Amino acid sequence: QVQLVESGGQLVQSGGSLRISCAASGRTFDIYSVGWFRQGPEKEREFVAGFRQSGGGTYYPDSVKGRFTISEDSGKDMWYLQMNNLKAEDTAIYYCALSSSTLYGSFWSETTSYDYWGQGTQVTVSS
Repeated sequence: QVQLVESGGQLVQSGGSLRISCAASGRTFDIYSVGWFRQGPEKEREFVAGFRQSGGGTYYPDSVKGRFTISEDSGKDMWYLQMNNLKAEDTAIYYCALSSSTLYGSFWSETTSYDYWGQGTQVTVSS
């Protein structure tokens, strides 16, 4: 089993930056892919960033490309999502998710591709 805890969410002004964190514990040695998702009010959960453990490849949808960056601190089993130039539409609960599979293409954005989820951290962007 793997446990995930997200942190760092807060209220920020439009145009500002924020880094949120995901800390993992447990059987993390069989994790191959990491994703960040978000879910805004009355919206479906949306993929915003992916990180492939082998090789460190990163993946982003067009909605956040160039503004969001996913990274890891492998020595601490932690992953981060750096968000720049935040907009009001980025307001959401942000979730970290881990997969025991190496993800490619459209599988990155499918919630069923992930085995473990955190409880989420709220990010609110004021306009």
